[in-house]
Amino acid sequence: MPTNPKQSEDRPEGDRIAKLLARAGVASRREIERMIGDGRITLHGKIVETPATFLTSLRGVSVDGKAVGPAEPSQLFAFHKPTGLLTAERDFSGRATIYDALVNALPKGTPRMMPIGRLDLNTEGLLLLTNDGGLKRKMELPASGIPRTYRARAFGDVSQEQLEDLAEGVEIEGVRYGSINANLERGSGKSGARNQWIEMTITEGKNREVRNVLEYLGMEVNRLIRTAYGPFELADLPRGQAARIRKGDLDRFVSTLKQANKQAGRQTDNDQ
Repeated sequence: MPTNPKQSEDRPEGDRIAKLLARAGVASRREIERMIGDGRITLHGKIVETPATFLTSLRGVSVDGKAVGPAEPSQLFAFHKPTGLLTAERDFSGRATIYDALVNALPKGTPRMMPIGRLDLNTEGLLLLTNDGGLKRKMELPASGIPRTYRARAFGDVSQEQLEDLAEGVEIEGVRYGSINANLERGSGKSGARNQWIEMTITEGKNREVRNVLEYLGMEVNRLIRTAYGPFELADLPRGQAARIRKGDLDRFVSTLKQANKQAGRQTDNDQ
C-alpha cells in the first residue's frame, strides 16, 4: 500500500522520547511516562512536559540531572526469582522487590535491567531481564507467540483428558484464554484429592493465567514455578541467582523473533 504523503509530512521526525529512553534501558515506557509527569526528565535543561516529544537522538536528555549516554549493547539475563519478591522497581508499602535481590545477583557494572513480563509475588522461577526496551516489548507482546512453561503443584483431582481439552482454549468469567498445552507429570495421575504436579505451556501470558485456569478446573495451586520462556530455561540456576545469556544465543533468538514478526505481518496483510 503506498504511503500517504500528507501523513509523512505530518508525522514528526524521529521517535517518541519514551521509546528512545526505553530502548536505551533507562526504564519501561510506562515508567518513563510517569517520570515525565514527575518532571524528572529534561531536554537541554528544560523539563520535558509530554511523552509526545519526538527526537532523533538522546543528545541533551537528562534523567534526574544525569545525562543519558548512548545505548548499551543488548543483554539478556536469566534470574531465578524466589517467592516473596515483587516484580517491580519499588513498592510504596515497603515490600521487597526483585531489585533488592539483583543488587547481589548481577555482576558489577551491569547496566540497568528490566524484567520481561512479570511473575506474581508467590510465583517463582525463570524471570528474564534485559537492558533493551525494544526487545522487552517484543517479547511481552502476545502476538509474538513466545511459549512460557510452568510447573504447578495443585491440590485436587483432575484428569489428563480435562487438561487436553485446554488445547481448544477456555473462557473464564468473560476472559478468553487461548490454546494451552497441559499435562499431568508422571506419578501425579492417581485419582483422589491430592497434590499433583502439572506442566502447562501458554503463549499469551495473561494475568494469573495458569492459576485462573487450574482454579477453574477445581484445583488449588500451592506452588507455581516458571521453567522456560521461549528457548531459555531455568535448568539448575540456583534460587536468587542470575546468569547472562550468551550473545550468540541471544542473537539467534532475536533473529528468529524478527522472522516470526515478519511472517505474522504478511499473514495479517493476506487476511485483510
